[in-house]
Amino acid sequence: MKALFIVFHGFEEANGISKKIQYQIKALKECGIDARTCYYDVEKDGSCKWKIDDKVLINLGKTIFSRIKKRFYYSPIFKYANNEKIDLVYIRSLHNANPFTIHLVKKLKEGGAKVVMEIPTYPYDQEYATPKMKLNLAIDRCFRNRMAKKLDAIVTFSNQKTIFGQKTIRISNGIDFSAIKMKEHINDTSSSLHLIGVAEIHYWHGYDRIVQGLVKYYKSESSDYKVYLHIVGNFSGKREEEEIMTPIRENHLEKYVIFHGAKHGKELDELFELSDVGIGSLGRHRSGITHIRTLKNREYAVRGIPFIYSESDSDFDNRPYILKEPADESPINIEDIIKFYHNQKLTPNEIRNSVKNLSWKNQMQKVIDSIINNDFN
Repeated sequence: MKALFIVFHGFEEANGISKKIQYQIKALKECGIDARTCYYDVEKDGSCKWKIDDKVLINLGKTIFSRIKKRFYYSPIFKYANNEKIDLVYIRSLHNANPFTIHLVKKLKEGGAKVVMEIPTYPYDQEYATPKMKLNLAIDRCFRNRMAKKLDAIVTFSNQKTIFGQKTIRISNGIDFSAIKMKEHINDTSSSLHLIGVAEIHYWHGYDRIVQGLVKYYKSESSDYKVYLHIVGNFSGKREEEEIMTPIRENHLEKYVIFHGAKHGKELDELFELSDVGIGSLGRHRSGITHIRTLKNREYAVRGIPFIYSESDSDFDNRPYILKEPADESPINIEDIIKFYHNQKLTPNEIRNSVKNLSWKNQMQKVIDSIINNDFN
């Protein structure tokens, strides 16, 4: 089977989304699929290009019109798919349903391909805050039901059986075990505990709730035991930066909340060796989400560290190394995290082994099987 994985953006080495997509494509190949990657890229010289793997499919040029053109000029993509007799097209949604993307799906299907679209987060309307973002969302909302009808299925990490009127293939965010190093040592936590949150910081991550929890904790009588928060990632906007930085400055917590910026590879491995508890999303309720299987939860498990989150994740909700937080705006109780950690019995290896079934190979095989057998869960 030949597959084409379409992404409407480029890749960044330290970006979690970029790594996830690359793991998915690798998993398709491990499943015996001849998988190619079609993506949009802007070169250092400013030229805008659609690429298939490392080869240029079409050079759109360097002008302002070139960047506009990438939003509607898709004929090189469906011509390539038709010429190569692609059997399966896997599109990662950028919430960009419009007449041009609908036409792309139509032409791909006319060429004989099955076409599925992954919606990474659902629902997603609440994530759009700025006027520009809301304009893009308004266009998407006008056309997404029509686009969904053209697809063979929608791939989702939620529990939704249908999305925009189309049947879904429900999978979990997966893990590439070979790419994520397990934590090797259990730290001495007799006098301090280190928390770690790894993400490009959006309001739905709810890191401000941890910071507010630290404010309360360091005002209490029990604060002789030190708790540190390591945030690994950059702020996505001013809103997130102000919500987190303001209470840190006002309460002089700079010593206890450390910002590392985006890290990957050895530097990220070293930060996990220092850390004891992972911080998952604590504000998904802010974007109207109750059930989601996030990539970050799985990465923490593969690292072999216990972690906390507030959404419902059916792969983890009853695990002994999980602390579920309320899905509200209350500050996180730091003393609860301390007690939770000190009651842990599992080793990093035991935590890692508990999620062997969540490999990306297993998850992408579910997509392939559903398409081949026309069997949707």
